[in-house]
Amino acid sequence: MKTILSLACILMVTVTAHAQNLPAPSGLAVNFLRSPDAAVITDATPEFSWMFPQSGVQQSAYRILVATSPNLLKESRADCWDSGVIRKPTSVNVSYAGSSLKDNSTYWWQVKVWSISKLESQYSQAQQINTGNYDRSGLDYPGQSKWIELATGQWVSEDKQCATFSRINPVLTTTPDNKGLFVDFGKSAIGILEFTATSEQDDVPITVHLGERRTEAQAVHKQPGRSNIGYDRVEMHLKKGTHHYVVKITEREIKGYLHTQKLAPHYPEVMPFRYAEILGDFQSFRLSNLTQGALFYYFDEEASDFQCSNDTLKVVWDLCKYTQKSTPFLGVYADGNRERMPYEADAYIQQMSHFSVDREYSISRYTINFLLDHASWPTEWQMHVIMMAWEYYMQTGDDHLLKTRYEDLKRKSLIALTDDNGLISTRTGKKTEAFLRTLNFPGRVTQFRDIVDWPQGPPKGRKAAGNQSPWAGGETDGFVYNDYNAVVNAFHYRSLVLMGRIARVLENMEDHAFFVKRSHEHKAAYLSIFLDRDKGVFKDGDSTDHASLHANMFPMAFGMVPEAEFKTVAEFIKSRGMACSVYGSQYLLEALYHAGEADHAMALMTSEDRRSWLNMIRVGSSMTTEAWDEYFKPNLTWNHAWGSAPANIMARKLMGIEPTEATFSHFRISPQPGTLEQASIKVPCIRGAITCELVNKADQWQMTVSVPGNSEAEIWLPTQFTRVHINGLDVTPIRKTRFAGGTRKVYPLESGLYTILAQQ
Repeated sequence: MKTILSLACILMVTVTAHAQNLPAPSGLAVNFLRSPDAAVITDATPEFSWMFPQSGVQQSAYRILVATSPNLLKESRADCWDSGVIRKPTSVNVSYAGSSLKDNSTYWWQVKVWSISKLESQYSQAQQINTGNYDRSGLDYPGQSKWIELATGQWVSEDKQCATFSRINPVLTTTPDNKGLFVDFGKSAIGILEFTATSEQDDVPITVHLGERRTEAQAVHKQPGRSNIGYDRVEMHLKKGTHHYVVKITEREIKGYLHTQKLAPHYPEVMPFRYAEILGDFQSFRLSNLTQGALFYYFDEEASDFQCSNDTLKVVWDLCKYTQKSTPFLGVYADGNRERMPYEADAYIQQMSHFSVDREYSISRYTINFLLDHASWPTEWQMHVIMMAWEYYMQTGDDHLLKTRYEDLKRKSLIALTDDNGLISTRTGKKTEAFLRTLNFPGRVTQFRDIVDWPQGPPKGRKAAGNQSPWAGGETDGFVYNDYNAVVNAFHYRSLVLMGRIARVLENMEDHAFFVKRSHEHKAAYLSIFLDRDKGVFKDGDSTDHASLHANMFPMAFGMVPEAEFKTVAEFIKSRGMACSVYGSQYLLEALYHAGEADHAMALMTSEDRRSWLNMIRVGSSMTTEAWDEYFKPNLTWNHAWGSAPANIMARKLMGIEPTEATFSHFRISPQPGTLEQASIKVPCIRGAITCELVNKADQWQMTVSVPGNSEAEIWLPTQFTRVHINGLDVTPIRKTRFAGGTRKVYPLESGLYTILAQQ
C-alpha cells in the first residue's frame, strides 16, 4: 500500500518538473507488437501506437519519422516518411502513410508529441521494424503466422511475439540420504533442464526424473496415474570430460484432437516441471549449473501489480498472473500441455486475464483468427469467439479484424439455429453437417453438442472415464438438458448484443438495428420460457422445473435478470456455492459482482475448500489447474489458464477498471471492495498503466488514482458517500447510474494523478 502512495507523490513532483518540458512518448508498438524487432510484420501499411506522457494530459499533435537507418531519423531527412506535424489527438492505430515499405526489409521509427497546452516533447527512442512477406495468398487461414529465420538460429514469428527460454536457478538443491540429487526450482515451468557435467569416464549412465509434483521424501512423484500432471523419466549417458547437457525430454505424440498445435521444430521438446531428481554413481561425475529453461512467451513482469490486506487474495492473484506468464508457450491460447489445442472458452478466459496482467494483444488477434477457422465441439464455445473479438477491439481499437471476419462472427452467433419461438437449439433438426461446416467445425454432427460445464459425469450406471467427473452430472450442478437450453441461449443473447455493437463500430446500421431488435426479442422469449416467476429463478430448460446454478449465473452475468427477480436470483446463486468448474467460476464471479455480492465473491476466491484456488496451491501446483482437484477430473493438467479467472475479476470487478470506449480512451473505475480493507492495483492498457489504491473504512473511502495520458476516466462511487473531495476540492457528480444492483454517483477525471476522499 505504501509503495503506490509513495509512487503517487513522486509522480506529482515529476508533473511539476516537466511543466516546461514534456517527456518523450514511451511504450512504442507497431501493429501492437511491443518488440517488433523480435518479429516480422506482414502488413505493408503498419499502424503505430505510443503512450502519451501523463503530464501533458491530452495530446494535440504528433510527428512520426520512419527511415531505413536510425541515422536518418531526423526531420527532413527521414527517407520513408516524415509525417510533419499532424494536429490530431490520436496515439493509437496511426496508419503509415509514407513511401512503400519493401518486404523482407528493416526500418526504424520514432515519434514526438505536443500537448493541448502546447508543450513539445523530444523524440522517442527509435524502434526497429522488420517487414516480412506481404503476399498472404498462400495462407491456410487468415492471420496464420509462420516461423521466419531472421539470421542463423534467430527464429521469430510473423505478426506476433514468440516464446524464448529464460534460465532459472534452483531454490533448493539437496542429496537426500546421500542418494542422487534432488532439485527444486521454486515453480513449475514448461521448459527444459540443462546442466554441466564433469565425468572421469566415458558413457556414464544417469537417470533423470522431471515432474510437477514431489513426494514427502524429497523425490519426484513418479506415479502420475491417470492424470496429466507433468512427469518424465530420461536415461542419459555422460561423456568423459566437462560438457553442457540439455535433457532430451520424451517427444509428445498427441493423437485424437482436432487442432493440436505443434511445437516449432527449432525448439527442443518441453514439459511442465518444478522438480528434478538425478540418480547415478556420483563418485564418477560432478554436476553444476543446473537450470530450468522456462519457455516463456514475451511477458512484462512490471506491467501489473496487486496488493491487498487479505494475504490469501494476494496469493491467488499471484498464482493467476504466473499462469498467464507460463502457459502461452506455443504462441496461442491453448488448453495446456496435454492437448496443446486452442478451445474457445479456454481462450476467452485466458485472454481476459492476460489483458489484465500484461499489455499484450498480438497473441489474442492470432488466436481469434485461428479459432474462427478451427472450431471445437461445444455449442457455447462458438459464441465465445464473438466475446473474444469484442474484448480485443475494446482493448486495441483494431476494427480491421472485425471487418475482415464479420461474416464469420455472424455465423458464430449461431443465429441459424433460431426456431419459431425465438430461441436457438441444437436438438430440433437445424444442426446439420452443412451448418457445422459454416462454423469451420470438421468433426461429426454427433460430436457437436451443448456442454453447460466441464467435466461432465458418466451416463447413469457406467464408470467414469478419466476425463469425467466421478458422479452423474459432473460440474453442471445437476443441469437437465432439454431441447431449449437456458445456458446456450444466455450465450446467444450475449452474442446478439455484441454483434449489434460490432455492426455499429463498422457503421453497418442495418445490421446494428437488426441485432438490437433480435436481442430484445430473444430476451423476451428467454424470460417467457426459462424464468419461473413464482420461484423467482431460472429453469434449466423449457420442459423441466429444475433450476441449477448455471441456469441462473449466466443470465445474471449477461444482464438478463429483471429487476423484480434480481434479489431472488442473486440469493439462489449464493446458495449454490462453487457448484461449477474452474471454467464456470469466471461467470459465477461475474454474476456475483453484477449482483453487488462482492463479499460472497471474495469468500469464494479466498476459500480453502477443495473447490478453490488455494487447493490448487495446496496440492502443489504452480499454475491454475484444469479442474479444482484430481478427484473431480482424474486426467487433469496442472497448467491450464482457464482456471485463472481471478486475475481479470480482481481488475475488472473488484477494483472495477473497465473500458467504456475502445483503447481505454474512456474508462470507468467502480470498485466493489465489500469488507476488504485495503487494495491497490496496477492494470496495463494500450495507453499506459492505470493504478488505483483504495483504503476502505466504515464511513469513507480513501483512493489514489492514476489516469494515463491521453485518456479520460470516471469514478463511480456508492451513493452512500454524500461528500466527495478530489485533490482537496469539494465536487459534485455529473450524473447517477444503475450499477451492481444499486446506484452510483459518477465523477469525471482527465489524465493525471488524484487523491479522492469519499465520506458519508
